[in-house]
Amino acid sequence: MRRLLGTSDVATRAALRRLTAKGKLAMPARGFHVIVPPEYRTLGCLPAAQFVPDLMRHLRLPYYAGLLTAAAYHGASHQAVMVFQVVLPRTRRPIECGRVRVEFVARKNVDAVKCQEMATPRGMLRVSAPEGTALDLAGYPHHAGGLSSVATVLAELRERLDPAGLARAAESVPVPWAQRLGFLLDLVGGGDCTPQLAAHVARRAKDYVLLAPGRPAQNATRDKRWRVRVNAPVEPDDL
Repeated sequence: MRRLLGTSDVATRAALRRLTAKGKLAMPARGFHVIVPPEYRTLGCLPAAQFVPDLMRHLRLPYYAGLLTAAAYHGASHQAVMVFQVVLPRTRRPIECGRVRVEFVARKNVDAVKCQEMATPRGMLRVSAPEGTALDLAGYPHHAGGLSSVATVLAELRERLDPAGLARAAESVPVPWAQRLGFLLDLVGGGDCTPQLAAHVARRAKDYVLLAPGRPAQNATRDKRWRVRVNAPVEPDDL
């Protein structure tokens, strides 16, 4: 920035402070500024989709927009998504920039997830494909409002799922994620996209897993197809 402006460090920082105070600049992350056009002044920042790709290049981190954010891009937007969710290979503190909130979710093998490029007014955003999105939702239900919320989203996302692609995507996640996803898809009427996923589970699953880890398992029923112990109620909306 200093080189572009041809000013000293002190003068550059002062100029940045003035522009930020006027709402013309915002700083979503330390050392990373964005220009805030007039139409976004009330937001206090650019929308996350418009600065996250540049921020990730600045940080030199692989990423994708995932979970509820990705589901919304794929048309599964039953509820308004209040936080923009980004998956990274390591943990990172959330961003609050004006009224914009970005949540980061850690997943080691980010590069193994199939993604699609979605156009924004300022470039292209990497978004997990529907199959990877579904598996992430089953793997991180606490980042998606809980199992009932996940089931509601899956009910809308199921039409976008490719059965073979779902089984391929399952190769890069823990088997319990696939088990829980299969159970939830069957629950919301998505059984037509699970035969190959079921074959994957039959080959890989050695044990029954809890549908809701960390919750009591007494009197839990057993789903034999997915080898899931159903220890929590799941109540999707509008089914």
